[in-house]
Amino acid sequence: MTTTITLNSDFINSLDLSPVTAVIEKWLQQEAIASYEQQLRFEIKYELEAGDPREFSEIPEIRLWFVRLDTRYPWLPFLLDWKVGELARYAAMLVPHQFTSQQGIQYNPEALEIFLMHKIFILSDWLKQHNIPSRSRLQAMAKLLGYELEDAFFEML
Repeated sequence: MTTTITLNSDFINSLDLSPVTAVIEKWLQQEAIASYEQQLRFEIKYELEAGDPREFSEIPEIRLWFVRLDTRYPWLPFLLDWKVGELARYAAMLVPHQFTSQQGIQYNPEALEIFLMHKIFILSDWLKQHNIPSRSRLQAMAKLLGYELEDAFFEML
């Protein structure tokens, strides 16, 4: 069952992670974190001035909130609902990019590669700690962000 966490301006502007920590800490206490794979969505209700054309990933306050979240739960991509674009949006919050209405999001390629490898290393260790098979999951995450990871890469880990 998918869980949606609503973030409003107050949570974001005060860097308050409590809506997320309440959910994730409960899941961790149940010791069944694997059953929540790709079950987390965010609904952002951030008040913008009328006519403000920016995407949420272009608003510094929202990006800062996600940077704080990523620091607390660096393995969070495991929980995000990739099917509805949560992983791509999460990456957009943390990776420099440009956004155009014609081409959509265009990540800085080097920054995206660093972000991806950082997440691969973190998730590889975290998944092993939780006895969750990792190779196919990590390859799927890389592919979603436009990268292919060979099996030989995982043998080095």
